Amino acid sequence: MINLGIIEDEKMFRESLEQFFGTQPEFQQVQSAGSVEEFLELLESGLEVDVMLLDIGLPGLSGLEGIRLLKGKRPNADIIMLTSYDDSDRIFKALCAGADSYLVKRSSIHSVKEAILTVHQGGSYMSPSIARKVIDHFSPKRDTDEDQILTGRQEQIVQGLVDGLSYKLIADKYLISVETVRDHIKKIYRKLQVNSKAEVIRKRMDGEI
Repeated sequence: MINLGIIEDEKMFRESLEQFFGTQPEFQQVQSAGSVEEFLELLESGLEVDVMLLDIGLPGLSGLEGIRLLKGKRPNADIIMLTSYDDSDRIFKALCAGADSYLVKRSSIHSVKEAILTVHQGGSYMSPSIARKVIDHFSPKRDTDEDQILTGRQEQIVQGLVDGLSYKLIADKYLISVETVRDHIKKIYRKLQVNSKAEVIRKRMDGEI
């Protein structure tokens, strides 16, 4: 049986959550408050809680500010952010502060219940859009910056270097000036972060470009 705490300043939303979970057999007690400060007072008075649903935009202390305070009072309790905000900055601030899961308010009430049960059993649950942002944040980033990609002409010049051609022969082959070849070489060095033709050739031979 779960003791649930709800910290939400929107009265109608708070009451709808309290009414729903109050009728669910998995929940022993449901206690709500309109602010972090009010809920901290309940904890001070001895309220036992297993899981807390916590909004971010609250009067007084924000939910982000309240996470550590609430965890300080009940370190073994789980905190699920239930908020309208879905920007990456708030998501990661909440998770770094100690929140166990993050849901957006447009989630269905049954998704919220599933999240509570999952977190209480030691798992983690997030809204799909939030989970995608978390995955994207921690996934290795492939460098697709155009400034780091060789142009077609630069690829031709690199191949010319590999073939042992001089700047003049490369210029003649592609009907451009030697100065244009030199300009491309400088850009190639910068993009590949190298300082010599030998390093360019090595990268091509190693399959790095």
